[in-house]
Amino acid sequence: MATMLLAGDVGGTKTALGLYAAGAGTPVRRAVQRFTTLEHDGVAGMVSEFLGASGWSGPLDAACFGVAGPVRGRTAPLTNIPWLVDADDLARRFPVGRVRLLNDLAAMAYAVPALAGDQLAVLQRGNPDPLGNAALLAPGTGLGESLLHRVGDRFVPVASEAGHADFAARTSREAALQRTLTNRFGRATYEQVISGPGIVNIHAFVHETSRCSAIAADTSESDRPALISAAGLDRSCPGCAETLDLFTGVLGAEAGNLGLRSTATAGVYLGGGIPSKILPALRTARFLNAFRAKAPMNALVEAMPVTVILEPDAALLGAALAAREVLADGHEA
Repeated sequence: MATMLLAGDVGGTKTALGLYAAGAGTPVRRAVQRFTTLEHDGVAGMVSEFLGASGWSGPLDAACFGVAGPVRGRTAPLTNIPWLVDADDLARRFPVGRVRLLNDLAAMAYAVPALAGDQLAVLQRGNPDPLGNAALLAPGTGLGESLLHRVGDRFVPVASEAGHADFAARTSREAALQRTLTNRFGRATYEQVISGPGIVNIHAFVHETSRCSAIAADTSESDRPALISAAGLDRSCPGCAETLDLFTGVLGAEAGNLGLRSTATAGVYLGGGIPSKILPALRTARFLNAFRAKAPMNALVEAMPVTVILEPDAALLGAALAAREVLADGHEA
């Protein structure tokens, strides 16, 4: 019988669960189901529904859940919703041999070496070092960052909460945005700028004294980021265009910062729900100029490959790979 893995990507807005058959190569997906997170009262309810719908009634060899929050021991509180994910509780409830919890970005990072071809879009080819570190930045509902340290012949993902680090303005316009965010929230963080809610924050700043022609006043908060981005891409609204320009510049600058922090000579990767949707904006000079403007380290970042992850289930695949690793090394932490 094949080794069966349960993988989860638990986010503040959406959750995906998958069954994978493990083998020598990339785990093979057998079933996937997507959920609106807050339509359930916890991960266990979603797992129960998923296993029932998948028709799988046998044992599971290992499970890994990437969760949008900091993992402490065997539990993880989700940052944007009032949930606590407990690995031991899940192990008691379901027929699974081992359960592992990872920060969602660390889980996605496990997928990076397994992605290729049309799962990726290259923004900067650079001069990749096959023995170097890599880095992953993922703006979506929040902002996640992970370092991929090279240890021997593989990457070891390292979780962080760097999205909540202080936002550093580079221009007078960004400084004005920083002041606005500080007045509103008490401090300005990168997540308040380069995330879905961040797009809404920038949009409100840009349109502080003018009306937006593209977004109706009664548009829901959840719909605003996509509509603002679309109007920014087609330049149909000058304010939305400036919103997207500000977003793109800050994203490029922080991606370059992460490249420096991790010496990511093997590459900087952009994941999450937003980069693949605004790819034309990331192919402009605005993004790469911000990424490269790191004097006296310009030459270092110019040599780093920069790649957008297009594979929508990268985090789920990464969780499956991390679950398989549990079986290989015996460690659930």
